[in-house]
Amino acid sequence: MRASSAIRAAAVGVLAAGIAAPLVRRSPGRDVATCVLQMWAYVATYEMPNDDPERLLARVRIDYPVKADTVLGLGTPPTLRLQRHSDPRSFSLLEKVLVWAHWVWFLVPHGTVAYILLRHRDRFPSAAARLYATFDLGVTFYWTIPTAPPWYAAQQGRLGAGSEREDLVQDGWQPLYSFLAGNPLAAMPSLHFATAVMAARLLAETGPGAGAIGWTYAMTLGLALVYLGEHYLADLLAGFALTEVVRRGAPRAAPLARLVSRSVQALEARAHPA
Repeated sequence: MRASSAIRAAAVGVLAAGIAAPLVRRSPGRDVATCVLQMWAYVATYEMPNDDPERLLARVRIDYPVKADTVLGLGTPPTLRLQRHSDPRSFSLLEKVLVWAHWVWFLVPHGTVAYILLRHRDRFPSAAARLYATFDLGVTFYWTIPTAPPWYAAQQGRLGAGSEREDLVQDGWQPLYSFLAGNPLAAMPSLHFATAVMAARLLAETGPGAGAIGWTYAMTLGLALVYLGEHYLADLLAGFALTEVVRRGAPRAAPLARLVSRSVQALEARAHPA
């Protein structure tokens, strides 16, 4: 099956499951299934631009984030500043920690939502809505302004002297992109950082201890993303701004969310009459 056909099939499956969801009584299991469906739809949307790699390459922006990071780095992009302090002949403990922080990201946003569902269930609807809204709003930029990450700019000779530790990403991270058939030209904004920051904010709402863990991870991830050449500092700032837009806009979106909720509840009542 071609990738485009698989993506369309996935999208149809998500739509069908979404229509059927009101027929299932509200339960933690349905909450989890709803989050899974949301991420299924997100992944399909995230991958679609790369369904036509040649067209994506023709549209990708490479230079503007390099220029932005050169300004932010006072003449040198922060990725290059950080990597020039490393020894390319060895793999330091710091680099190992940063690589693992990068990999662990796959668990953090969804683990945060799962923790809130299990320990603070009354906070779950709002927390899940804000986290997954961050994913959904961010992915729209990958369609409109496909932007290359630092490692790609380095491959094209567009990042100054190049990425001196490009091997950290190419040897350890890029095989995952190939395995997942993802979209490697989707850097602006950084949804890695945006969702980690949102997770930190959600954890902080449950208590100072959880919040401290969340913020420590988010800051470590931010350093990893820049150091490893996965994102520019400008990408991180845009991701943080996206998180703030979602956080501040949530109260204004609440009336619409309640209207949708009441509509779903009405369907549930008709599907499960007393």
